[in-house]
Amino acid sequence: MLAERTGLPVYALDKSPVPAGAEIIYLGWVMASGVKGFQKAAKKYRIKALCGVCMGATGSQIAELRKANSVPENVPVFTMQGGFDVSKLHGVYRFMMNTMIKTAGKSLESKADRTPEEDEMLKMMLHGGNHVSEEHLKDIMRWYHEQN
Repeated sequence: MLAERTGLPVYALDKSPVPAGAEIIYLGWVMASGVKGFQKAAKKYRIKALCGVCMGATGSQIAELRKANSVPENVPVFTMQGGFDVSKLHGVYRFMMNTMIKTAGKSLESKADRTPEEDEMLKMMLHGGNHVSEEHLKDIMRWYHEQN
């Protein structure tokens, strides 16, 4: 959706024909506050913006992502709620997410005063879900249009 809205090409990091040192917007999925592949991309490219696709609400976890990924202050960080389906994960990722569901899910389940966001997170953990939406692109699109 981001590529369609901006006209920018999209490549998988390990198959990218983009030359080293080029400016890019990096988009990756969030796991334990880390954006998968970001450190590798940051070594090869000049990151102009970081977009993390997460289970949490769009616009949440920005400070945590900035800190955990050592993102410089001059690089904007955006988060977008995506989807979650543990059956699509493989190997260590599936094991780790099943463990997270058992621990964090049980903790959330037993919490008496859950917020609506926590209810949605619990629902997604236990049953999966897809919250991908063009609405979640509004902040990155606003920034992108300000740059161009």
